[in-house]
Amino acid sequence: MQKFSEADMPELWVFGYASLMWRPDFPFVNRMRATLYGYHRALCITSYEHRGTKQRPGLVMGLDRGGSCVGIAFQVAECDRQATMDYLRERELITHVYKEQVGTVRLQNGEKRPAITYVADRGHIQYAGKMDVNTAVTRVNGAVGKAGPNEDYVLNTAAHIRELGIKDHWMEDLERRLRQAMAA
Repeated sequence: MQKFSEADMPELWVFGYASLMWRPDFPFVNRMRATLYGYHRALCITSYEHRGTKQRPGLVMGLDRGGSCVGIAFQVAECDRQATMDYLRERELITHVYKEQVGTVRLQNGEKRPAITYVADRGHIQYAGKMDVNTAVTRVNGAVGKAGPNEDYVLNTAAHIRELGIKDHWMEDLERRLRQAMAA
């Protein structure tokens, strides 16, 4: 993976693995299932802005080292390129817990494309690392940030992972236990 450079991207593709899958909020001309190798989706970022506060932090997804991640790749028209990059940087780099990088994704049709990705910075204070499901439920349940309840974020992400046909036992367990905690 490398840092983003205009020269690396004759076409702009953006890889979504969590909320970008279900709420990209930028115009695109193509949307396709894609796999990024070398990173996996993990609930590993402490959220002080979008899904929590400093007083009651939540958790959001990050791309963490190892494995692979199935998500959605969005192709952006050249005329929307700069506005999309400006928007993504404002959305994803708010506290710089993510590193903007170019990774190669394999599209559903077998083609490979360089794509903008936002990878967890393991050295950042908001990097929460790997945790057990019970700890994650406790951190998520009741946290609310500028973008809304943390539970909504986790449940939407779990639903979209399922729609992609991905079996993620940890996320399924998290979803089940979170729904139980919310009902209690």
